Amino acid sequence: MVRVAGVDEAGRGAWAGPIVAAAVSLPSDPGLRRMISRSLSNCGVRVNDSKLLSPEDREALVDELVRCDVAVAVAIADPPAIDRQGIGYINAVLMRQAAMNLRPAPDFVLTDAFTLPDFGRNQRAIIHGDRRSKSIALASCVAKVTRDRMMCSLDEAHPGYGFARHKGYGTADHRAALERLGVSPVHRASFAPVRALLGNDGV
Repeated sequence: MVRVAGVDEAGRGAWAGPIVAAAVSLPSDPGLRRMISRSLSNCGVRVNDSKLLSPEDREALVDELVRCDVAVAVAIADPPAIDRQGIGYINAVLMRQAAMNLRPAPDFVLTDAFTLPDFGRNQRAIIHGDRRSKSIALASCVAKVTRDRMMCSLDEAHPGYGFARHKGYGTADHRAALERLGVSPVHRASFAPVRALLGNDGV
């Protein structure tokens, strides 16, 4: 039977913190798939795009994936790597890496809009895939939960920026904190709002 995996990312547009890609592969065996679907349903959360779920619902889904021993892999890049190589390139590379790290390896990969570069297996990019594919939606949740946990840790290491609240995205209070405190080591210096505060055109 064909083993299909879904891949998605979290943090592409943030001003600070890492970008995280995740891959999720549900079992190819129909009986196991039904068992996992029932288990996910029993946790009381409808599988959907992570952006449409509450933090508590995302956590519940990810905890259930772990409990069911579903194949999951993540790949992470920090702000210096993003600044050196560019967010578009890093995003594609991480999604490919997450898919390649899955064990057992998938036969076919579904992605949310992006095509994986130099990927020697069948793949299909689906527009709004995180709302149309269960495996992509679950990968979206894994990426988001992983990154949110990292941002909460960064909030403790770099207090005052509000990372636990806005998760590094460009909110008004994040901008105010940047103007008040300056740029931290975990900000993406190549992103225009951060670069402007650094007072130069380069990293």
